[in-house]
Amino acid sequence: MLILAIDPGTTQSAFCLMRTEDQSCVQFGIRANAELPGTVLEEYPVGRVVIEMVASYGMPVGREVFETCVWIGRFAQIAEDWYMPVDFVYRRDVKLHLCGSAQANDANIRHALIDRFAVHDLKNGKGTKKNPDWFYGFAKDVWAAYAVGVTYIDRKDEKHG
Repeated sequence: MLILAIDPGTTQSAFCLMRTEDQSCVQFGIRANAELPGTVLEEYPVGRVVIEMVASYGMPVGREVFETCVWIGRFAQIAEDWYMPVDFVYRRDVKLHLCGSAQANDANIRHALIDRFAVHDLKNGKGTKKNPDWFYGFAKDVWAAYAVGVTYIDRKDEKHG
């Protein structure tokens, strides 16, 4: 099955279209929010949409957090309009699942993913154009979208496997 994992933002969002069988990416990138997820759902037989969810920890937040929340809701509605199941994964759950610590940062998450999936480029996980590795082409928030997808798939497998 294919899942669409999304790391939402205020104007654009990162996504990974992933196979649940081996957690490989079929397609990934960063697109304008108005184009996502509709264009991906039109192009691929997606079985589920998984979105990183914002959580409140009692601290004041700014306008960008609320704008991201609006887009999370819009993405969920678009997916439901396509009769697509939607799940939410919290950032804290990603940190705990991949790194074992709620204090983990983006670099820790990226290295946990590289340690787990990279084949030959054990430093960056990307490889080169002539010799690409698992994460070839990944940049910026695509790592976060992939981490959301991996966390969802692993936790689903733990429940059912």
